[in-house]
Amino acid sequence: MTQNQNNTTKMLHDEQQAWIETVRRKVQAVRFGSIQITIHDGRVTQIESTEKMRIADVSSQPHEKVSP
Repeated sequence: MTQNQNNTTKMLHDEQQAWIETVRRKVQAVRFGSIQITIHDGRVTQIESTEKMRIADVSSQPHEKVSP
């Protein structure tokens, strides 16, 4: 393998490790939601995370009567 090929291989490996670590951090940070990875020409080009907040269903809880 030539020096140029070695450099390219190392660069691709470093790039791969970077996006894997980014996905790992995003997965750990999201409680409810999704992580979307966009691929272009066989390479990760974008990572998006969407977090959803769950709100308790207040309609199923007993209501307090407020005195006038």
